[in-house]
Amino acid sequence: MGFRRPSVTHAKKILRRSFSNSSQGGSYNLADVPKGYLAVYVGENERKRFVIPISYLNQPSFQDLLSEAEQEFGFDHPMGGLTIPCRQDTFIDIISQF
Repeated sequence: MGFRRPSVTHAKKILRRSFSNSSQGGSYNLADVPKGYLAVYVGENERKRFVIPISYLNQPSFQDLLSEAEQEFGFDHPMGGLTIPCRQDTFIDIISQF
């Protein structure tokens, strides 16, 4: 019997819902993302696609970014995939610390 951290479970719920919404307008192909990775769109105005390891979901600073995305977009992400509303350079700084 295992225990799950609520924050990881919450992050998985966000991802599951964002991928289920991808048929409503997303133009990327899930086959483009290797196993063990996920695609996210980052940016305030112009969004850039990043493919990151799913292990980042366990990082507290990445979970903070997911919370911001939930507050801004709910579970209806305009790009079809997971959209993170922060500057691209800020995102790169955060993930480079992992």
